[in-house]
Amino acid sequence: MGRGRPGGLGRCVLVLLLLLGGSGSPGTRPPPREPWAEEQGPVPERGPWGRVRYEAVKKHLGAVGALSRQYWRYLACKVWQEGCEEEDEEEEKQREREAGPIPGWGFPLVGQDYLEILSAWYCSFGKCCETGDCRITNNITGLEADLSGQLHGQHLAKDVVVRAVRGFLQSPRPQKALVLSFHGWSGTGKNFVARMMASHLYRDGLKSDCVRVFVSLLHFPHHNYVDSYKVQLQRQISETVQRCGQALLIFDEAEKLHSSLLDAIKPFMAQHDSQGQADPQRSIFLFLSNLGGNTINEVALDFWRAGRAREEISLELLEQRLRLELQEAAENSYAHSHLLRENLIDFVVPFLPLEYQHVKLCARDAFLARGFPYTEATLDEVAQMMVFVPKEEKLFSAQGCKSVPQRINYFLP
Repeated sequence: MGRGRPGGLGRCVLVLLLLLGGSGSPGTRPPPREPWAEEQGPVPERGPWGRVRYEAVKKHLGAVGALSRQYWRYLACKVWQEGCEEEDEEEEKQREREAGPIPGWGFPLVGQDYLEILSAWYCSFGKCCETGDCRITNNITGLEADLSGQLHGQHLAKDVVVRAVRGFLQSPRPQKALVLSFHGWSGTGKNFVARMMASHLYRDGLKSDCVRVFVSLLHFPHHNYVDSYKVQLQRQISETVQRCGQALLIFDEAEKLHSSLLDAIKPFMAQHDSQGQADPQRSIFLFLSNLGGNTINEVALDFWRAGRAREEISLELLEQRLRLELQEAAENSYAHSHLLRENLIDFVVPFLPLEYQHVKLCARDAFLARGFPYTEATLDEVAQMMVFVPKEEKLFSAQGCKSVPQRINYFLP
């Protein structure tokens, strides 16, 4: 379905609004009739009561028409992203002068929920959004804002992810899939960023049928069945890519993937020719791994010992160190695959170890997410419950922020 506005939908909306508004205001009654009026029959239209009734009906229809225009403007904005600019103040005053106050119910009373449902229903039939697929939102501004406000201590990951995703989505003819490899200790934010990307790129987040998540030990637990896994994995990725013009494939615990499985998905990431496609397919692959965590931590510790801020750590320094370590990994491991050797990974994204102040920020976010009050003393207590390493410096949280949401249970009323 194209972007054109079907007349049937407009008529349905108008009928719905007329039905909702046709009954008038709850509790509003017509002018009282004198007892003799029952015997005299209907009040003449040209009589005093007929004029009152005529004016009331005229006013009511004007109000319903104004409200219908308001709903239509909102629906057009939600569905086609048209007419979203705010109504001019003088135009709004003129509308109020013409229609007057809407009797009995207004836009907030009926609520935007009905329009949300209607627009979602309409979008479910096909293309109607700027992306060409209403399942895809690609809210890069929101992604950047949430990464800045909720991902703590990861200046490199924030910058790389936003830059890489924005550039990929803005490319009119991507020659290959975007492949990001996240590395760092557990609890530093790798899964958090993956979930955030899904929620801002797709209307239904991780539940979208354009997103697939594979966890190595859950989906591919036995190496004896790797050939069967390979066939299933290729089929599932192929179905997702064909179903969605933009697919997100997430592989958690990627260091535990057998190299044969990575070889199976290599064709989906390799360079392809999209010149003949009117709407080229875009795929984003995320690999989440604990490999390289020690190398990242060593660099962060060296900067701390030298009195340098962690924000001075550059991507070039860490990426070079990480690539060397990953290429020297053991046989049949994630790093021994052809992904690095054939330069299929676009960005190796390092996640730095989290310090005391970052854990406090995670605790603050956990309290806010559950709607509970907190104090600085409470945040300190939560942070002090974590284990910090190395033994001498006690600088980095061994679990990152992974168990912070569970630990605040001790402080809830």
